[in-house]
Amino acid sequence: MPEQLQSVVFKFLKFGIVGFSGLLLDFGVTYLAKEKLRWNKYVANSLGFTLASGSNYYLNRIWTFNSHDPEIGWQYSKFLVVALIGLLLNNLIIYLLTERFLRLNFYIAKFCAIVIVFLWNFSVNYLYTFTR
Repeated sequence: MPEQLQSVVFKFLKFGIVGFSGLLLDFGVTYLAKEKLRWNKYVANSLGFTLASGSNYYLNRIWTFNSHDPEIGWQYSKFLVVALIGLLLNNLIIYLLTERFLRLNFYIAKFCAIVIVFLWNFSVNYLYTFTR
């Protein structure tokens, strides 16, 4: 396997590990807010997604992409824009899968949304956020 492809695959795997930690945080917070605090499912979903995004930025910056970009504010802003677009996609996918098309269970739809948004997030962060 060519060295550059191997590097991308390794980063993808690291991004996946970080993403899994974010998934646990996201699902945990979403469950707590939706089921225990009885918040609106979209508000609960947004809170879980937002907290996981902050954690994921930090872990991806230092571990996955080993970024030393001194313009951390600019880099974090780019990461947040990608995450916000991901959040919109996440909520749209959940809406479509639970209320419009398949009438799936909320958490099954959320898992599907996370997988799709994961691919979006890795691609854009690899090509845009963590490059100089």
